[in-house]
Amino acid sequence: MNGEKYSQWRAMLAITKGSLRGIFRSPSAVVFSLGFPLVFILVFGFIGSSSVSVKVGVDRHTDINSQFYKGLTQVKTLKLITDQPAEEMEDDLKKGRIIAILNILPKTGADSVPGYTVHIKTSTASDVSKKAILLSVLKNVTGVLDERAYERPTVATFTTEEVPGREFKTIDFILPGQLGFALMSAAVFGTAFLFYGMRQTLVLKRFFATPIKRTYIVLAEALSRMTFQLISSVVIIGLGHFAFGFTLVHGFATFLEMLVLSVFGLLVFMGFGFVVSSIAKNESTIPPLANIITLPQFLLAGTFFPIDSFPAWLQPVCKIMPLTYLIDALRKVAFEGQHLWHVGWDIAILTLWGVVVYAVAVKVFRWE
Repeated sequence: MNGEKYSQWRAMLAITKGSLRGIFRSPSAVVFSLGFPLVFILVFGFIGSSSVSVKVGVDRHTDINSQFYKGLTQVKTLKLITDQPAEEMEDDLKKGRIIAILNILPKTGADSVPGYTVHIKTSTASDVSKKAILLSVLKNVTGVLDERAYERPTVATFTTEEVPGREFKTIDFILPGQLGFALMSAAVFGTAFLFYGMRQTLVLKRFFATPIKRTYIVLAEALSRMTFQLISSVVIIGLGHFAFGFTLVHGFATFLEMLVLSVFGLLVFMGFGFVVSSIAKNESTIPPLANIITLPQFLLAGTFFPIDSFPAWLQPVCKIMPLTYLIDALRKVAFEGQHLWHVGWDIAILTLWGVVVYAVAVKVFRWE
């Protein structure tokens, strides 16, 4: 020691540095913590920026010079297909590739006003919701032409009022869910494999031969995981905000509050990782045990769909899961502009989960 007092903090930081270097060199850690969430965010980000498109075939006998057809061409939702052979169009209709085939023929209406016969051919393979959109568009176009041809007073007038508000985009819902899942999966899988491997390779036993205390070993590994996941969180939030317009109501302050919630969520979920690493009999049992914890939460904690969309009997199960409350807090802070003290209930439930999980971890955790 050369007369110099042993520093627990210096030893902890040395372990942290080595562990962090190992995480960055692990392809699986980078893929699960950063790759998968980014793929989901990119997919849903592009989907959210696009509008619904209803593909409709146009029969070759259709009068494309009619006012009705010209009205349809002004509707951005419709994608009218006119340059396809009749047999190919029929085949696409039977396979559900197009929603309908329209044949618009002119006729003489009342008082010699031009009219139209619109024949709509659909298929049982067609998307029901898009059929409804098509019928709604046809009725709207018909209504506009009726108003031009038969001017008459209306029995009711409508006044509308629109209050200012934020546009809620798909990315505003998806990104907090993916961030929460990335934090949970990295904490559970990463911690479980790490400490199990350190026991099997006798690394922990070698640490005991040094003056460093057990608490500092755990803190060092926790700090390295936290640093890596915070870097991942910065990338995920930054990409969502700058590439897809993810809402950060208070800008940088909101960003920092999301990082604080990320740290808190990591601490809670690492407890699950400690439990899994201790009860696993061998390395091959870690993934099933970890999936028992992560998979139900991935599906039911509001990652992709609002909890309200699940059956009433399933919603109480969703509201037990800790990931539900982390994602809920992230969404409230990011989009609604709430602060950490406004999401105290979510933080309290996460804290309760943390107390329970770490109590179990202390009971079952093994160093050797």
